[in-house]
Amino acid sequence: MQKTHTMGYRLIATAVLAAIFLCASAPARAASKEIIQLQEQVQQLLDNVGTIQRTLDSRLSVIQHLAEQTADDANRMTASVTALQQKLSAQSDALTSKMDAAAGQAQSLNDSVDELKSRITKLDKSIQELQTQLQNIQAQPGSASTTSTMPGAPAAQPAPAPAPTPAPVPAANGPSANGTAPAGASPDSQPPPLAETFQAGLRDYNAAKYEVAAGEFQDVIHYYPQDDLAGSSHFYLGEIAYKGLRLTEAVKSYNAVLEGFPGNSKAPAAQLRKGYALIEMNRKEAGIHELRTLIQRHPQTAEAAQARTKLNVLGVKPSAAH
Repeated sequence: MQKTHTMGYRLIATAVLAAIFLCASAPARAASKEIIQLQEQVQQLLDNVGTIQRTLDSRLSVIQHLAEQTADDANRMTASVTALQQKLSAQSDALTSKMDAAAGQAQSLNDSVDELKSRITKLDKSIQELQTQLQNIQAQPGSASTTSTMPGAPAAQPAPAPAPTPAPVPAANGPSANGTAPAGASPDSQPPPLAETFQAGLRDYNAAKYEVAAGEFQDVIHYYPQDDLAGSSHFYLGEIAYKGLRLTEAVKSYNAVLEGFPGNSKAPAAQLRKGYALIEMNRKEAGIHELRTLIQRHPQTAEAAQARTKLNVLGVKPSAAH
């Protein structure tokens, strides 16, 4: 009986345990499925993240490539702009050099014209001297060989000698009007000949002997201050000072030409060089004014053309705005 009860209790306990086991195993299987689903979802998220990452990488690569292309284009553009600037600078330097060469040629031509004028003046003076000598020879009485008479004829009376003409009274001081030394002056006090002194200074200037040339031009100004060649001498003294970078002294010499000899052939060149000197002295407005004045006074000269080119380089209009 006890065995029967014992077997029954065992069966009941087994059944209870089985039921408990069944009840416990059912939620475990449900939880396992949820974990599997969660793992699958996590795996899908990871796959999506990987896909997004790959997409971002590809797009970043494209953006980086575009950035590199843009940087290369910018570098090429910078190089092109630099090359263009260098080309423009070279052209500007070449133009300035050509302008300087043209100015030098024009100056040489003006120098040749001045020298030719001086030679013509000397030639005229020589012709006048020859004419004077010829008149004196013709005015002398005939010689005996040219006044022979026929036999029995009365002897020819000699022609009366012309009355001597009084010599012109020279000025108390300074050279005469024709550039010669005053009569009666001692050799030590005689001024140097005008044309020869100026031509010597011009030759020394063209040979770059500036100190010697300056002394000769100063002699012309000192002894012949009112002669037109004194105005040209002032101009060349300004050029010598300009070449020596003594700009203030150069402007003073150019002013001497413009104020004392406005009709001198060097006046346009003096005003041009004065404008250049003022610009180099950082007096830009004054230099521009001089160049514009030159264009207004001498519009058809080579110096006016150079002034227009200089103003264009400075980005300034050749004429003042009204």
